[in-house]
Formats: sequence, C-alpha cells, structure tokens
Amino acid sequence: MPKQQTEGDVATRPAADHTDDTGHTGYTSNADVDHRDPVTPVDLAELPRPIRTIEHAWIPMPDGTRLAATIWLPRDAEDEPVPAILEYIPYRRRDGTVTRDTMTHPYVAAHGYACVRVDIRGSGDSEGVLTDEYTQQELDDGVEILKWLEQRPWCDGNCGMIGISWGGFNGLQIAAMRPKQLKAVISLCSTDDRYADDVHYMGGCMLGDNLSWASVMFGYITQPPDPDIVGERWRDMWLERLEGARPWLVEWLRHQHRDGYWKHGSICEDYSQVQVPVMAVSGWSDAYSNAVFRLVKSLPEGVPRQGLVGPWSHKYPHFGLPGPAIDFLNECLRWWDTYLKGIDTGIDNEPTLRAYLQESTPPDTGHAFRPGRWVGEPSWPSPNVTLRPVPLATGEPGLKLNADASVDEGDERREGVRSIQSPASHGYFGGKWCSEAAPPDLPDDQREEDGGSLNFDTPPLAEPLDLLGPPIADLTLEVDRPVAMAAVRLGDVLPDGRVTRVSFGLLNLNHKDGHEHPVMLEPGTKYRVPIRMRDIGHTVLPGHRLRLSISSSYWPLAWLPPRPATITVHLGESHLLLPVRHAREDEPHVTFDRPVGAEPIRAEQVESTEHSWKVVRDMGRATSELQVRKGSGTVYWPHIDLTRSSVASERYFVDHTDIHSARGEVRWTHGFRRGAWDCRCETRTVLTADADNFYVHATLDAYEDDERVFCRSWTERIARRMV
Repeated sequence: MPKQQTEGDVATRPAADHTDDTGHTGYTSNADVDHRDPVTPVDLAELPRPIRTIEHAWIPMPDGTRLAATIWLPRDAEDEPVPAILEYIPYRRRDGTVTRDTMTHPYVAAHGYACVRVDIRGSGDSEGVLTDEYTQQELDDGVEILKWLEQRPWCDGNCGMIGISWGGFNGLQIAAMRPKQLKAVISLCSTDDRYADDVHYMGGCMLGDNLSWASVMFGYITQPPDPDIVGERWRDMWLERLEGARPWLVEWLRHQHRDGYWKHGSICEDYSQVQVPVMAVSGWSDAYSNAVFRLVKSLPEGVPRQGLVGPWSHKYPHFGLPGPAIDFLNECLRWWDTYLKGIDTGIDNEPTLRAYLQESTPPDTGHAFRPGRWVGEPSWPSPNVTLRPVPLATGEPGLKLNADASVDEGDERREGVRSIQSPASHGYFGGKWCSEAAPPDLPDDQREEDGGSLNFDTPPLAEPLDLLGPPIADLTLEVDRPVAMAAVRLGDVLPDGRVTRVSFGLLNLNHKDGHEHPVMLEPGTKYRVPIRMRDIGHTVLPGHRLRLSISSSYWPLAWLPPRPATITVHLGESHLLLPVRHAREDEPHVTFDRPVGAEPIRAEQVESTEHSWKVVRDMGRATSELQVRKGSGTVYWPHIDLTRSSVASERYFVDHTDIHSARGEVRWTHGFRRGAWDCRCETRTVLTADADNFYVHATLDAYEDDERVFCRSWTERIARRMV
C-alpha cells in the first residue's frame, strides 16, 4: 500500500527488483535510471543471429509507384527464412525516425525477424504525393507491401505490423482488410475511432491540436526526397509534392460531425473485421489510452488481445516519458514469437490488461518519472472495478465521497443549482491534448484554471483510493445558448493546495445524443449529459482530496464556442462516477525488465532550438497568448552527410472581452543541406472564427539555394455547424 503522505511530501516507492515464479525479473521504479535516455545498448554480436542491413530497397506498387524501404534481417535469412515485421509511416526513415528505428529494428532482427521500415507514398524517398491521412490508396499500398514481403526469399510468409501513432492506426486498418500475410499487430498510441478519439475532435468539440497537427503534416508533405536515393529526379519529385500539397485542416473542418469521412479507417465501425491478435499500447500522458480499453473489450471473441498502459506520453515504452520506461522490445518478441513463430512464450498467460497505477504527485509540466505500481486485470471491463457514484453538493465538501453514498440520497445541500460562464482565457494551463513530452506540454497546477470553473471537492481521504477506467461526470444541466460546450476535469488536490489534473473530458452539448446528427439546444431546458473523461490509472493518497471542475470553455485545447454560454448545473440530479479498483489477495505480479535496444544512429546537434510553453498575459490590453517553440533545431547526420533543420512556433491568442478574437497560428521551417544541395520549406497556417464561420489562411514557400522556387496561398471559409 502507498505510504501516508503529509503536507509537502512526495510519495515514492523504493527502487525494487522482483522475480516472479516464472523467473521473469523486472522493476517498477529505479532512482538511478536516466529516465530521459533509459535504453541500455546491447551488443548485437551477443544476440542469436548476426544481421545485415539493406539501407535502401524499392518496393513496386501496381501503378508503377515505388516505395522506399530500409530492411534489417538475419544474414542467413535466405537459408532460414524468417517472419517480416512492417512499420509503415510518413516520417522520413533516413533523417527523421532513424534514431528510434536503429534502436529498435536491428535488435528485433537479431532475434530472427526481417524488420522493414517503409516511407508512405509521397513521403521521405517514396514516389508519389501524400494527400491525407489513411487514404484507401495508403491502405491498398500497405497490402501490396505485405504481398511483396511474402515473396521475398528471406521471408517465411508470416508478417506482423507494428507502429506508433500513424503506424498504429494503419496497422489496425490494414488488419481489418484481412490480407492473408498479416498474422499479428502491435498498435501503439492509436485509435479505433477517427472522429471521437483522435486529434481532430473530442466530444464533438474541435481541438486546438487539429490546427497543430494539420500544420505538422503541411510541413512534412512539402519536404523533398534525398538526391542520394532518387538522383536527379529529386527536384521533379519535390515540385510534384509542392503542387499536390494542400492544408489538410480545410478538409478536416469540412467534416465537423461523424460522417463517412471519419468512419473510413475507424475499425470500431465493425470490430469483427479484425481477426488477428492485437497488442494495444498507450500511456496515461498520451491522448490514445482510451482505445486500449475499447480494443481489449471489443475485439471479436476468440481473437487474442492484450492491453498495456504505462505512464508514458506519445512514445514507444522502451524510451517512454514520463518513466519508468520498460523493456518493451522483449515484450514485442514474446508477442511475435507466439503469433508468428508458434513458440509458447507465456505471453498469452499474462493478464489481458496490464496498467500502471500512478500515485499522487505534485503538478509538473515535464514529469521525468511517475511513482506507482503495475497491476493486471483478467479482462475489460474488469470484475475488480466498480463505478462508485459520488453526489454533488453545495458547501464544503462539495463531493460526498463515502462507501454508502447514493445518487438518490436526500441531502438538502444537494438542492439548488450552480452556474458558470468561464472566461475566454480559461484553459491556458491545460497542456497539450496529445503530449509529446519534449516541450513542457503536460498540465500545470490546476489552481490556475479552477477560478473559472465550478469546483466540487471531497473530504481528505483517510485511505488510498485506486482508480482504473473512465471517470464520468453525469450532469443534469441547462444552458442559455443554442450551441454550447462543457469541459470537466478531475483533479488530485495535494494537502498544500496544489492540484494535479488526473483526467478531463469535453462535450459539445449539441452532440449529447450522438456525433452524427447534432441538434440545437433549447435555452432553459434541462438535459442529462454524461461526460466521459479519459481513462485513468491513479492512486489517490491519504490526506489528498479529489476535485471535480466544470467549465464552459477550455481554450486553446478546444476551440471556443460561437458565443459565450452559461452552464447551470442541477446538483440534486448530478453526480460523479468513479472507477474504483479493488485489490485482490491473489493479485498477479506484473513487472518488467529495464529497457534495452541496439546502439542507435544519432545526430550531432549543430544548433539547438528553444523548447518552451509560455503564457503571456497583457493586463493593459486584456489579452492572453500561449506561445510554443519546438523542433529539433539544426542537426548533422554523419551517416548520410546531411544537415537538417526543423523549427516550429505556435501561437494561440484571445482577447478576454471578445470570444471571436481567438486565433491560432502555426509556422514550420524545414531545411536540408548536403554540399551544393540546399533547400527549405516554410509553411504557415492561421485559423480564426466568428459565430458563423471558420477562416483558414495558409501559405507555402519553398526555396532552393535561398531562391524561392514555389509559393502558394490558400484562403478558405468553412461554415460552423454547431461547433
């Protein structure tokens, strides 16, 4: 059990190594591990099979387009063929993800696999133009890649797919197409639902990350291929990409409700199409942990599945931040050995869901480590988790947290209503929707936000409280506008008053009955609206309180509503549902080894760039702005003699007196230089809105030897449809 925490004390667990009854050793935390670079390099010569690397291979598509690949495989694979593992993403294999790739794929290959890293059509060195996420062309190409792999003399015909984020998405989507070569999938930080649980919309609210992510991809799709790979064709290929480039934000704004555009690629539309084993992985600081629980619950009966959720942000678990990172590559090998080689590794005897319960800790926008412990569940929903109703009440405390609390409890303090119209600047301390954990993008102390919210606190806890699953704010409310949103936050209040955000949820109230066909609200009418927050794994320590906070906006994580709205909550008909986990005497012992991997290729830092999140408030003008700086700066890749630069800025502005003043602007600059070859791309995207429309202004400029060779601008107006 966690130790009792006193004011100002931070709960930690002692460093511990464990050995279970299978001889599997592991750890839950260790103070001497560098959590920002946790992987211990392994000498590949000591691993089972010597490997060779095919630095570049062309994979032909039926229409003549060729996709660029790097392949790691055992030297003797043509004599003893091996299964192939595909990672298929648009992030430049030679100068983008090369450090991650060379840490991961050679290690797996040395255990008897061919690991194949492919640039998606129109990205990196692959031919063609990339026009959007998860197009049917992309998925069809993926199937063709699997067919090509099956025909290689070094492949035994069995294939798996692994990927994080984009590669996690298309692994699931291609699995739903049922290519016969694909026998198992490991999907990380991905989703089964492209509308309700992705970077674009949350609860029907348009996310600020919709602009941010569109701008990231605007920068990627305009980058040139490498002349060292494609030769003199590089300029023609680059111009083809520039001509075909569009700000994807415009298309995403044209689909504000759940329609066929979002249903494409959402395997939740028909889980039965997935018939291969799936390991689903994410982290509590990532945006995609909810999908792990849905996949474990909803994949067809008889399909092997496993869920794994750690403390991490949007990263692979073997170098996951916040720590502890785990030996994920050997977990992958256990999965691949079982389902691609038919070896009994015991992984199918592990708990169906393994999750890290984070302990209470002070707020920090850049956690390196989260104290906690691993637990295992036999299934999801778990028989060990029950939803405990916690009534809302006026006065202190505002949440009646006790074992006998009932939503029908007759308490005069629950009578009446409370109302809130949050300021336009409410939300600047909420962090990023999808944490990258590179800049300080996790939520800050929530006291900065609580002044613009309705807050309901429990009494201080006498005993630890374990939570696993989705908290739900089941509210009865009314609004004074026909279009409105609600944001709810669950906070862990430390004895000294600091507040760490544990979870949050958003709901466009017009979507209360579903995302396909929103309806206008009737001001003054009462509605019951359960608002589901992100799933959590959290232990609240003794002496701490839980706080439910309700607000009418959450800028810039979510775009502001068309007009300021007041939410009125009816306390007697509202409550919080907490997913309380009950420990068992026969708890499975879940533990992992420290992370290992191959010695990676690393870049030399030539010029660094600031990684920062700054909130600037002008008291005289009554304005606020979030200013973000990020990027890799300028780096040199010795293995390909390439200097590459990548710098971004994001700005999210609002005038406190004018909700229509909200403005987001994102700029990216990418540069490439080798000898006489010198080119760069500059993109800029600006999003504004009034009560009736969104407005997008975007520009693209491309330079060769400092001479502009391409420029284009876009100005688009898209009608708001109850968003």
